[in-house]
Amino acid sequence: MVAPPVDDADVPRYWRELGLPGLVDVHVHFLPERVQAKVWQYFAEAETHYGAPWPVTYALPVEERLAVLAALGVRAFPTLPYPHRPGMAAWLNAEAATFAAEHPQVLHSATFYAEPDVQWYVEEALYAGARVFKVHVQVGAFDPRDRLLEPVWARLAETGTPVVIHCGSGPLRGEHTGPAPMAGLLEVFPRLQLVIAHLGMPEYAAFLDLAERYERVHLDTTMFATDFTERLMPFDRALLPRLAALRDKVVLGSDFPAIPYPYAHQLAALHRLDLGNEWLRAVLWHNGARLFGVTA
Repeated sequence: MVAPPVDDADVPRYWRELGLPGLVDVHVHFLPERVQAKVWQYFAEAETHYGAPWPVTYALPVEERLAVLAALGVRAFPTLPYPHRPGMAAWLNAEAATFAAEHPQVLHSATFYAEPDVQWYVEEALYAGARVFKVHVQVGAFDPRDRLLEPVWARLAETGTPVVIHCGSGPLRGEHTGPAPMAGLLEVFPRLQLVIAHLGMPEYAAFLDLAERYERVHLDTTMFATDFTERLMPFDRALLPRLAALRDKVVLGSDFPAIPYPYAHQLAALHRLDLGNEWLRAVLWHNGARLFGVTA
């Protein structure tokens, strides 16, 4: 029996005993310095926003954060920028492209916003080699079904480029969060390769429905089943058989570095779901590696 990791130093032992070459984490953030500082300040004030403290475990300089991921054995990860207002996305994409060019383990990331020039800069990002896009419905405060985005969704469906999308109503509900906008979007663009962040918390069952219904919809495990999340947005264990059946569509996500616990706890939380070693192998490596073409 493989035992779950007890701390970060124990993580490599864990994935090795599972027979894996490392981890593929589809939900990691590396943001431009001034944007990152504002994000961490937001979490420093989390008790005001969420009613609970949210200490950032890995509030470290860039090189130290990269070293942490390397020591954990995270072989590939995105940077997932996201804008909170118009006029930011193209600049964030340029910064993300530069960062990815400097670090071969980084999956070249990009983002977009519902604004008039969105089609142009998304095409530019694809031409530059973007492998994954990030959309944050609650922070961006736009409807993903906005007419301005229709050419973008069509293009991303055509290319099969994964889109990690925070669209559930946790930890804060937004005007356009929840399963209904995603269901509407997928009715129009059923071939979108969406990765539903945080397993869609707290609307877990509805987002499991979408993953079951649409071939290219995946779910990421970001903060899922951790002690922190279970206190705020618990997962109904009656849904575990459905999660087990979706083994090939669940991918590891962590939200590193802005997590209020050690990285190892995310892996231990998934382990204690007791869905078996094959499920863990698929989630921790194989599904993400297949989605992004990562080789050992």
